[in-house]
Amino acid sequence: MLLNRRDSQSVAYLLAQPLLVALLWRVPMHWALTAVVYGLVLFLTLGVGVIHHNHTHRKMWRSKRLNRLTDLWITALQGHPTFVFYPAHIANHHRYHHGPQDVARTYRFGGDTNHLLGYLLHPLQAGWVLYPLFIRWLRQLQQRHAGAFRYCLLQYAIVLLLWGTLALIDAQKMFWLVVLPQLHGLHWLLATNYLQHAHADGHSALNFARNFEGWVNPLLFNIGLHTAHHRHPRAHWSSLPQLHAQYRHHIHPALNAGPLLAYMGRTYLLSLLHPRWRSRSLMTTGTPHADSV
Repeated sequence: MLLNRRDSQSVAYLLAQPLLVALLWRVPMHWALTAVVYGLVLFLTLGVGVIHHNHTHRKMWRSKRLNRLTDLWITALQGHPTFVFYPAHIANHHRYHHGPQDVARTYRFGGDTNHLLGYLLHPLQAGWVLYPLFIRWLRQLQQRHAGAFRYCLLQYAIVLLLWGTLALIDAQKMFWLVVLPQLHGLHWLLATNYLQHAHADGHSALNFARNFEGWVNPLLFNIGLHTAHHRHPRAHWSSLPQLHAQYRHHIHPALNAGPLLAYMGRTYLLSLLHPRWRSRSLMTTGTPHADSV
């Protein structure tokens, strides 16, 4: 019933993450094994965030009921409602492509930056401006589509019910095994916007996003191939490498950043030691122009 068989990887992540949390909760382990399993849980929170993103753009299942159940399952795993991706991502970020009207554009906060402090602060700054957007969107939804509004409230109820139940069972385990991984996943979900767009050109029709290549992409559903995703938001994640090849040689070379971890190391750590590793802004002024492809 999957629309694309490659989404079996997504299903595996959605099942593995809670199973590993349950394993840590119930089974005593040597500290070294505990650390390995906990590390896998933290990694899977990143995967769940990307799955949430992909499922918003392109539903996984042929069945509407299974798609709704997947929304609720991701809500429980992430600790926040899945509906937020529509007003924040589809109706905002993909509409304005990091441009001046993008509510969470990276250069809105403290100028056009790309450094360690900006990366660490961006999730808090983005959350501060996005939540009023969610509230306005919910108010409009309440007036126009009461059923959809109740569905969004159900997602909040699931989070609160899960947290409340687990806290009653064991609040300490709940914090370390559920809340902390959820916060880790939420940080990466919001900080990825900074990784992919800081110092890119928000006035360009093509040079608005940074791309990452390497071994992380197959594990995280090709999330690093961001230009191709913006230009083809309905394309399945498995087709992004082929689409990326069409754009790679047309965008600014600095936006082909290589492997993610190497980029983060030189941009956010080595740059503190020597100016040669500092990021350089590509931002132009004026209205977006039509770059040729």
